[in-house]
Amino acid sequence: MNTMQILSVVVFLLVMVAIVSEKIHRTVAAVAGGVVLVCLHVLTVDDAVGYIDFNTIGVLIGMMLFVAVVRNSGLFEYVAIKAAKIAKGNPWKIMLLFTILTAVLSAFLDNVTTVLLVGPMAIAITGILGIDPVPFLLAQILASNIGGTATLIGDPPNIMIGSQAGLSFMDFVGNTGIAVVFIMAALCVCFYFMFGKKLIVEPEKMAAVMQLDENKSIKDHALLVKSVVMIVVVVFGFVFHSSLGVDSCIIALGSATIMLLIGKQDTEEIVLGVEWSTILFFTGLFVVVGGMQQTGIITMLGNALVEVTGGNAMLLMLLILWGSAMFSSVLDNIPFVATMIPLILAMQADGMDVTALWWALSLGACLGGNGTLIGASANVVLSGISAKHGHPITFARYLRVGFPMMVLSVAISTVYLLIRFH
Repeated sequence: MNTMQILSVVVFLLVMVAIVSEKIHRTVAAVAGGVVLVCLHVLTVDDAVGYIDFNTIGVLIGMMLFVAVVRNSGLFEYVAIKAAKIAKGNPWKIMLLFTILTAVLSAFLDNVTTVLLVGPMAIAITGILGIDPVPFLLAQILASNIGGTATLIGDPPNIMIGSQAGLSFMDFVGNTGIAVVFIMAALCVCFYFMFGKKLIVEPEKMAAVMQLDENKSIKDHALLVKSVVMIVVVVFGFVFHSSLGVDSCIIALGSATIMLLIGKQDTEEIVLGVEWSTILFFTGLFVVVGGMQQTGIITMLGNALVEVTGGNAMLLMLLILWGSAMFSSVLDNIPFVATMIPLILAMQADGMDVTALWWALSLGACLGGNGTLIGASANVVLSGISAKHGHPITFARYLRVGFPMMVLSVAISTVYLLIRFH
């Protein structure tokens, strides 16, 4: 390793230690790491800007603005109360309902969009029941990343893989989608034993939930109608954006702009509703990871996975699955997937059947995001919302739940891939 490679790794590790220890705010740690890389000449300013994924940043800002406007209609409270009444106020049934809803939405929407829509519902209804919302939010974070694995449009790595490998929407549904069904079943069972049995609510509060009138939660009927129409537009926009040749950030920012124009809300109040610390965190993290990509560290890691197998296709499949899962727990999975795609294409050109490798890369990269609090955008966004409502999710608390569930989901994927491609 040369000096620049060592510096990029040291800065990355220092940033990770700062985030994990929580001695320094994660936003400060990430931004400081990016600044240090530029000061050490590992990256130029232009290089640093080039590694920022503005599509992701655009989706984050756009959907945060969109949700901030929609929230003022009372839609989230309405849906929360309706769901709670369907579950008859039973907290476990509410958790199960919200978890499945999150997974289904994440298969068609950006994961961040999903948690921005469903997260506030959980916070609202747990507030009524007087219970801790964190278990509900943890289930939603995990479900969003698992659900996003099921389809071509559910997660950015899948879009990249589908484009380069020539895989269709139904190819993903018939492969990763099947694995996701088993993983979601396991998630629900695990959460029942971890949290479901402990969710005890006084009968009076359950009865109070059943007596609530969801119609009274609607604050602005005109805005509610506009919101529902625009949510449908957003769903179709995200489903068909690749076919239309429009980036997802344009769908998000365009939808936010329309809502700001037709919603007739206080613009300054809406802008203040954006989690700007989260936006800055991602910006800094993209630069820190970009330092490792610029110096070739990520490429070295990818090549090592290929070389260590000695050409054994099945072993390579398992190494890609578990390796991408572990790396995606702490690294942004997009640069990792971008590095692995050319390697797999090169093996394909040499005559190897790489079909199983594409699915291993997809499952590992997407499911790996559940490993740590910084493993995926949805994790960071929803934990930020939780903290804003007075229920912080620490790195350690998330790790105790997220990492074991990530390992279980990848283990299920291992069994599925071995049966499917043996």
